[in-house]
Amino acid sequence: MENQEYFEDRIGLQLLSAKVDAIREEMAKVIVGQEKMIELMIVAMLAEGHVLLEGVPGIAKTLSAKVLSKLISTNFSRIQFTPDLMPSDVTGTTVFNAGNSKFEFNAGPIFSNIVLIDEINRAPAKTQSALFEVMEEKQVTNDGKTYLMESPFLIFATQNPLEHEGTYRLPEAQLDRFLFKIVVGYPSVTDEVKILKNANLRQGGKETDGVISVISAEQLVDFQKVVQQVHVEDPLLQYIAEIVNKTRNHPSLYLGASPRASINILKSSKAYAAIQGRDFVIPEDIKSVLVPVLIHRIYLTPEKEMEGILETQVISDIVNSVSIPR
Repeated sequence: MENQEYFEDRIGLQLLSAKVDAIREEMAKVIVGQEKMIELMIVAMLAEGHVLLEGVPGIAKTLSAKVLSKLISTNFSRIQFTPDLMPSDVTGTTVFNAGNSKFEFNAGPIFSNIVLIDEINRAPAKTQSALFEVMEEKQVTNDGKTYLMESPFLIFATQNPLEHEGTYRLPEAQLDRFLFKIVVGYPSVTDEVKILKNANLRQGGKETDGVISVISAEQLVDFQKVVQQVHVEDPLLQYIAEIVNKTRNHPSLYLGASPRASINILKSSKAYAAIQGRDFVIPEDIKSVLVPVLIHRIYLTPEKEMEGILETQVISDIVNSVSIPR
């Protein structure tokens, strides 16, 4: 116990936990319910991962990302994806400066610390491809020159379900670059009453009025480094590898998860343990992040899709088939 307390002090978990509590408290001023979504968004932020929020319009996906960005004292930009959006509208373009007779790079809105991409699946594959490099390598290459992004760099993207009119299916390679896909559902009746009461009390004011910044960009970067120091025993690494490997051999799946999924489970389970106030990962931390890490990386066979089998059911079956380390 003494060693654990010493380790917590050494890697700064107490300050991290206090800041996470402050973020939750500020988020609760605006977002009613959706505690799991908020928790996963915080985990992704600490694990340096991008988040895809999926759900029908009007359930606070965009608002949640806006509020979270406002809680961090850093640069923020928002990009509305549309069918006619070009890659240069995202990353930037080279223009001729008549004043000095030189070509100069004008950075696009992706050059920010926190980027909200609204309705990401309304843009075609050509525009989606502009995100591949920056999401994975945190850099943009233009005319042979590479421009690095400043830390922290996080993308929160929203999308409507694919069956909605005017949407495109995101490329598998792009989906794999999102740490989490969080499926956001409708609120309960109790929560919806609270939403109505809040809207009535605002009397036309903005939802984000009264929300204050609680963490600096420098602190966030420090916390991201702290999370990397959370301890993981070798049997838990074996546990992660076995779960991901079974997605590649499961009869209900025609495409399983890649090693990037394993790495993302590791990173996010460390962050999940840290926000619970622990300096070490336990199996429950891994189980808590499995669905958002895997759900967009596995693909059902057409037969299972027709039967109405869900990805979450397959993930549950796989977890139940792997022995938990003791």
